[in-house]
Amino acid sequence: MNKFRYLAALLPLLLAGCLEVEQHPAWIDGKYDGKHDNLPQQANFHNDRLAWYAAINNRNQRQNEYNRTTP
Repeated sequence: MNKFRYLAALLPLLLAGCLEVEQHPAWIDGKYDGKHDNLPQQANFHNDRLAWYAAINNRNQRQNEYNRTTP
């Protein structure tokens, strides 16, 4: 009777190694089926890269303390 108890206790340990699943997501292998994100100039400025850079430059110039404090 003790043999069956040991076998019953050992069976889950033996089966635990058989249930291993893949640990890495699919995009590790280069298989990505999701939506590709647009670049900011494509989404907001109708793919006009110069308008995008002008908006970024204007924003940076307005944050520059030297430009804001000179009369």
